[in-house]
Amino acid sequence: MSPSPAAPARDRLRIAIQKKGRLADPARALLTACGLSWRESRDKLFCFGESLPVDLLLVRDDDIPGLIADGVCDLGIVGFNELDEQAKARRQIGLPDAYQSLRALPFGDCRLMLGIPEEWEWTGVQMLQGKRIATSYPAILTAWLAERNIAADVVELSGSVEIAPKLGTADLIADLVSSGATLRANQLKPVEILMESTAVLAGPVRELNDSRANLMAMLLRRMDGIHATAEQKLLMFSADEAAVPAITALLPAGTEIIRLPGNSAVPRLQAMCAGGLSWQQLEEIERAGASGLMVLAVEKSLS
Repeated sequence: MSPSPAAPARDRLRIAIQKKGRLADPARALLTACGLSWRESRDKLFCFGESLPVDLLLVRDDDIPGLIADGVCDLGIVGFNELDEQAKARRQIGLPDAYQSLRALPFGDCRLMLGIPEEWEWTGVQMLQGKRIATSYPAILTAWLAERNIAADVVELSGSVEIAPKLGTADLIADLVSSGATLRANQLKPVEILMESTAVLAGPVRELNDSRANLMAMLLRRMDGIHATAEQKLLMFSADEAAVPAITALLPAGTEIIRLPGNSAVPRLQAMCAGGLSWQQLEEIERAGASGLMVLAVEKSLS
């Protein structure tokens, strides 16, 4: 772990993502939806951008923060848990922040939780005094314990954390939990959330000052457009002007009705609605004076 160097001048943006794992496929799908395409190298560790000068580096997720800190990559898609673990570890040894979360992404949800033996009765965090806690996230756990003035031993493990209590190397664990099935299989139960995590787009703290800055801004704008339209529907209909106030009252709060160009006797209108529209809502809108209603999915949007 080293201080963050100055970023080398490049004219191509480089993004690091997981080669394998739960974030690999969603990350690729998101970047493809942003209009990016690539040609893979023979070793399948590097993908050369074809549609835009944006390349991919396929790596382990725990390598991504360091690659951003060292200027090897400009962006990375990584779990916030991994990003925060390495950021806290840097601070604990006096290094400055080198990366940050730029956008939360709609996949990779999980929780970092305490797991205790099923036979224990959980009475609160004071139970942790003097206990041994196994984890792959020692920096996060150490900071969490310090905030609560808990003196416990942090046992760092790189994997198979859930079997530590059985092996006698720890009394309990702090590990990522999605469904809880792994905990139950090892006679453990989750009791306390240390962190809610999701995938994030991470980038450097320093600003890029070459052509990559424009590429990054464009990519962020496209991601924001995808996120904004993910739960939106475009409602199109015809209605007399007199019916518009009643129709507006039936739409989600803040929805704006826009008149489309044309010379028809009955104006053609549209509205971008947050969330779906049920059959009951459409029927109420129709009774309020709308006709020819259509609800369309929104694939892309720039604002």
